Amino acid sequence: MVKELLENFVPEQHVFALMAFAAFVAIVVSIASYPAIINVAKAKHLMDVSDDRSSHSGTVPNLGGIGMFMSIVVAITIIGAVLDTKSLLLILGGITILFFLGLKDDILILSPRKKFTGQLLAGLLLIVFTDTRIVGLSGLFGVSIMPYWVSVIFTLFVYILIINAFNLIDGVDGLAGTLALMACAAFAYVFYQYKDISMVVLAAAAVGAILPFLFLNFSRRHKMFMGDTGSMILGFIIAVFAVRFINSSELIETRPYYDASPVLVLSFLFFPLLDTLRIFFIRLVVHKKSPFAADKNHLHHRFLDKGFSHVQTTLIIVLINIILIFCAFTLSNLDIHWQLAVLLCLGTLLYSLYFLYDWVRSWG
Repeated sequence: MVKELLENFVPEQHVFALMAFAAFVAIVVSIASYPAIINVAKAKHLMDVSDDRSSHSGTVPNLGGIGMFMSIVVAITIIGAVLDTKSLLLILGGITILFFLGLKDDILILSPRKKFTGQLLAGLLLIVFTDTRIVGLSGLFGVSIMPYWVSVIFTLFVYILIINAFNLIDGVDGLAGTLALMACAAFAYVFYQYKDISMVVLAAAAVGAILPFLFLNFSRRHKMFMGDTGSMILGFIIAVFAVRFINSSELIETRPYYDASPVLVLSFLFFPLLDTLRIFFIRLVVHKKSPFAADKNHLHHRFLDKGFSHVQTTLIIVLINIILIFCAFTLSNLDIHWQLAVLLCLGTLLYSLYFLYDWVRSWG
């Protein structure tokens, strides 16, 4: 009977039920695992200790990524039988690689070279075995189709950029988790329009894994950080979404976002990418040091320096990013160069508005 049900099951007819079940499983696994993870972290002294670069005080368990990993893997393993199993298995393989690298980094510290190598390997798994890559830029800057090897290298660059963007912005309570939550919700919406049910369900599982973590991340008594384990896993999943969405859009001209997918992805990830490129420029050009050398030059540190709390900083950044997403959807029928120009100008203005106002007031 069960075999017959599975053979006749049509995922497209039960999208919301699959999403709800994936989110539910991930939430349950997360809630069940986090207390044990916190107890182990405290018992074994696996804590993040504040220093002069930290935006928190005291010691905090930083193994939240373990709960995220477990909840996503369990949810996808249970539901994956009725979905695109090949893609999901490869994604779980990439997540597993980054999980062990991130865990080692959270406990013992890992060199940037080893993390970079693991990120490349995780990205290559998807590119080589599914041939899912960015083949063009929808005519942006005149790029419609890239040569195969250029496409592979550029796609790997996108994976590395997005993974490290989420890794680098994880410096304020709730910021990386809430931005990842928002990005997963946005990608779930466009994948639902494309009837890519596997990605919709994966996004729902990621949301279910993030929600309980955010409760602890904002908590004062039971605070927990996601660590490199969590930020790299979330960054990788969102990078998979970005590459798959652009690939799906460009291969079929009748897709609703055929001429807009690169700009839409940029709007979903505007703050992580803006802050990463900004911080790399400051470190490489201004201070002439490694782009991975930790400092307090991030944009979220600027908000904290101006007296905003962690919650206020996260809310401001996320609300601005949501405005940019709605703007990008509204402009998606324009020429892609106009879409990009408006998004870049509006995004830069909104994130700089308070600092410009404060600067003008100080001179007034």
